[in-house]
Amino acid sequence: MDWSWAGPPIDARAQFPLERSELLSLLSSMASADWQRATVCPGWSVHDIAAHVAHDYLRKLARTRDGYGSAGPRPGEDLPAFLHRLNQEFVDVASRWSPRLLIDLIGHLGPQLDLLWANLDIHRLGEPVSWAAPGVPAPIWLDIAREYSEFWVHQQQIRDAVARPGANNQMLTAPVIDAFLRAVPYALREVSADPGNDLEIIVSGPGGGTWNARFGDIRWAVSRGPAPEPGARVVVSSDTLWRVATRGIGVADARARATITGDQALGAAALSLISIIR
Repeated sequence: MDWSWAGPPIDARAQFPLERSELLSLLSSMASADWQRATVCPGWSVHDIAAHVAHDYLRKLARTRDGYGSAGPRPGEDLPAFLHRLNQEFVDVASRWSPRLLIDLIGHLGPQLDLLWANLDIHRLGEPVSWAAPGVPAPIWLDIAREYSEFWVHQQQIRDAVARPGANNQMLTAPVIDAFLRAVPYALREVSADPGNDLEIIVSGPGGGTWNARFGDIRWAVSRGPAPEPGARVVVSSDTLWRVATRGIGVADARARATITGDQALGAAALSLISIIR
């Protein structure tokens, strides 16, 4: 299966222990009241997001390392609804668990997850990444980058809730921005363009850089680097990009914060990217 349109592989495996170290330091420093603060995730507190991270660790180890199957969606239940139910069920159970227990669980399972990533051939095909290409096996490198970006985003959501900036330096943020921009071809799937018509995306701030999207014979393709003669150029901060990609802010807000030159429709469509299941 040809995944060349998704650009060069990302290897985010070295960032997992670094991101987790920042998370554990943050969680260990929080007061009891901080754990109950509301977050951008509707209905979820800081405690709930921490429990969700632990749940992601558990599910990945059980399914991928141990090959342990579990019940899938109910009749008539689509994937987003199934995952929302599964996540909420775990969060409800974990509401009885102490913050210390969650910290211990994340710290204990994390190195086991690191070992799992290290032993995978990241160039083979694995689970689908629905926001890049729904329903088809994706390269394992993209699945791993998706997992890393989710953990990093959840940490940022906790930091926002307790007013603690951090964990958003170049090293930790770069794989997130790079992964999220692999959603651009899917975001542009309804946008027709002449072959060779390029879009350039310049991301400022931590994790920033320059990417381009080009329409080929049948689809858009994304890669790193500037576009030779872009039909549209989008300049956006990394903070705005990750927030709109996870719908922490709306598309209209992202457009207001970005600068688009050239083809306005093309540039605006790129900012409609979404890099979560919903």
